[in-house]
Amino acid sequence: MKKLALILVSALILTNSFQIKAQILNNLQNAVNQATGGSNYTEKEAADGIKEALTNGTTNAAKIVSVKDGYFKSPEIKIPFPPDVKVVETKLRAIGLGKKVDEAILSINRAAEDAGKEATPIFVTAVKAMTIKDAINIVKGENDAATKYLKQSSSTELNTKFKPVIKKSLDKVGATKYWTEIITTYNKIPKVKKLNPDLAQYVTGKAIDGLFVMVAKEELKIRKDPAAQVSALLKKIFGKP
Repeated sequence: MKKLALILVSALILTNSFQIKAQILNNLQNAVNQATGGSNYTEKEAADGIKEALTNGTTNAAKIVSVKDGYFKSPEIKIPFPPDVKVVETKLRAIGLGKKVDEAILSINRAAEDAGKEATPIFVTAVKAMTIKDAINIVKGENDAATKYLKQSSSTELNTKFKPVIKKSLDKVGATKYWTEIITTYNKIPKVKKLNPDLAQYVTGKAIDGLFVMVAKEELKIRKDPAAQVSALLKKIFGKP
């Protein structure tokens, strides 16, 4: 009887020991999950993954906008007449100068396309400067978290680098000529308010806006489309568990 009791006590102690060990392991796993957001990747993998995703996405976006018709034939990012001089377009079309207006719109989009190739090295610099904390926040963030990060970290430099290229491109593709002719013609119309907007700054701003539209689309694709997760690391970070 004593021997049976001893066996039962030993079994109980052993069972409790397993339960304690299991609880400890469970607590450790919970701690790890809490630290990584329940993910199966490390912080370094998250940082490397988001940098790879951003490099791929921004490179693709820059390629899309920098080809012929990259802006002009994309309804989402096509650059129209500046809103504050929309009256110019309306009046000139009304007096039979629609062709000149169309030529001007085409030329400013061509200038933006010409400048698009300058974006990639600027984005690469911004991506390299990203911290592990930035990367973790982006991975856990909304579907456009990376795009927002790039806007905040690279918009100023993009504007600085884009504007001289845009100015040069406006001259090269004839936009400056068309624009000057249009504004000169408009300013000759009796009783209109004379206008002379900064075309280069307007096109620069719209070109950058359009570029980020395409970056956001590329980011969403990488997050949601398995076919866009072109490496094992991207699949691990963004793929479905």
